Amino acid sequence: MKIAALQRLRKKLAADEAVYGLWVTLESASISEMAVALGLDWIVIDAEHGHLDWKEILEHIRATVRSDTVVLVRVAELNAGLIKRVLDIGADGVVVPWIETAEQLKQAVAFAMYPPEGVRGIGADRATAWGQCFVECTQEANENVLVVPIVESVTGGKNIDGLLQVGGVEIVFIGPADYSSTAGFRGHWEGPGVAKELLAIKDAVRAKAKHCGVIATSHENLLERYSQGFRMLGFGTDCGMFLRGLRSALGVVGQDRPMSLSLSPENAVLPMTALARPPESLRPKTQGRRSASRRER
Repeated sequence: MKIAALQRLRKKLAADEAVYGLWVTLESASISEMAVALGLDWIVIDAEHGHLDWKEILEHIRATVRSDTVVLVRVAELNAGLIKRVLDIGADGVVVPWIETAEQLKQAVAFAMYPPEGVRGIGADRATAWGQCFVECTQEANENVLVVPIVESVTGGKNIDGLLQVGGVEIVFIGPADYSSTAGFRGHWEGPGVAKELLAIKDAVRAKAKHCGVIATSHENLLERYSQGFRMLGFGTDCGMFLRGLRSALGVVGQDRPMSLSLSPENAVLPMTALARPPESLRPKTQGRRSASRRER
């Protein structure tokens, strides 16, 4: 756990400064290295969606060691084992999806803290310097760990006042796409009326002297979100930003086009049936070998 990085992040938020970061979904730890080299305040490694395995998550975390970039891991679900494991391998905190009730959020905080404040088991892994500093590391962890819930459903939005009563939570992230889906607008980033509801959630968070986060969809949207009062701002996902840049370059040369959902060329002809038998030229010449074998006998 990088105490100095966490303190720096909190100091900036307390001064109403924005903290900027990247949502990491691809496996190459070079992405996190670049985020660190550019001085990003935070990254979130996405272990909810996509294909990242534990080795790849660990490599991303290692890429942030001795930096001022806070590394968080979004776990797949509210689960004590998952939260314990990402913290044991060195994450500075967890992002927990689909939080809808105060009871769920209390559980998330308890899973992220050692007893007596929580129920996190103590392991001899990276978080405790492989068991060499149980006392110091466990104390620092309880005082500094970040637990960031994502409000991404209408139910979660309606319960925001209760969520904000839970101790140990300083930042609330908002998930527009899933929120829109639960509002009946599946596939929309912000369906009709959803933008207004999300801003109301953000206002409730800020009214409690806490901070609200969201991922921007463009450079213009990034500035808009800042003006709206969001202070934990994601530039985007790594793959999203790559595609944004690639399509922009394609547009310059007049070749931008919708992505092929099949990932195959439009005019590709794929074989539909297997050959009944291989061509003669590819069949093994077994007869000659049998005859030679008989002559040798």
